[in-house]
Amino acid sequence: MPQKFPGPVNTSSAIRLALKSWPEVEDYLKSCKAIILPIGSTEQHGPTGAIGTDALTAEAVALEVGVQTGVLVAPAQVFGMAEHHLAFPGTMSLQPSTLLLVLNDLLLSLARNGFERLFVINGHGGNIATIKAAFAQTYLSARDKNFSVAKNLKCKLSNWFMVPEVYKEAAKLYGSKEGQHATPSEISLTLYLESSLLNKQRLLDDPVPAGPIYGADDFRKRYPDGRMGSDPYLAKPEHGKLLLSKAASALTKELSDFMEST
Repeated sequence: MPQKFPGPVNTSSAIRLALKSWPEVEDYLKSCKAIILPIGSTEQHGPTGAIGTDALTAEAVALEVGVQTGVLVAPAQVFGMAEHHLAFPGTMSLQPSTLLLVLNDLLLSLARNGFERLFVINGHGGNIATIKAAFAQTYLSARDKNFSVAKNLKCKLSNWFMVPEVYKEAAKLYGSKEGQHATPSEISLTLYLESSLLNKQRLLDDPVPAGPIYGADDFRKRYPDGRMGSDPYLAKPEHGKLLLSKAASALTKELSDFMEST
């Protein structure tokens, strides 16, 4: 059934699922059956980027959308499919088959509770194919288990870094030096979120141009410092604030359309 936003809130604590009691969630479901699930990755982001970049940024965008709409935000899924980054210390990856099972279980848990609109905000390109596969599996499983929401259940994937408004702004700020991994746009957002990361920023040699991605050892050989055509030294906290605003505004509109769909 079409739904509307519960309404904006003052702080993110008001929409964090992790801070709710079960009776509060049960009451929320009486008027809204949507929830936001941020997902990222725990992987290398070049010699100066935080390993948690993809999870930090996805959660930040999700929480801002939640604040603007009043829609609940689930805890971030911080581990994604990062097999090609495993040759860099600190990377923690789930295999695609494992991530598929994890996401299917999480989405089914929410559907079993009565959530009908599952809005996934993703921060890592390597997750996209598996997330889409998990949606297909979730629809099948919800139907086979005769969940009451099965007929109305809808899942939607939004990659914050691919939002047109964000993409255009990154192109304007960084041009070809945006690259494809450890990008100044995503690094800018982490600098805005966590000021201690400014201490890691330093001028780097020209990056290797972006190209194909194969296995972990091949990736390390092709892109020795982990970057793919990017210059994260261009990143600035004020850029991150602007990109967060653009991403949240665009995804708030996407979520509204998604909730109102039949």
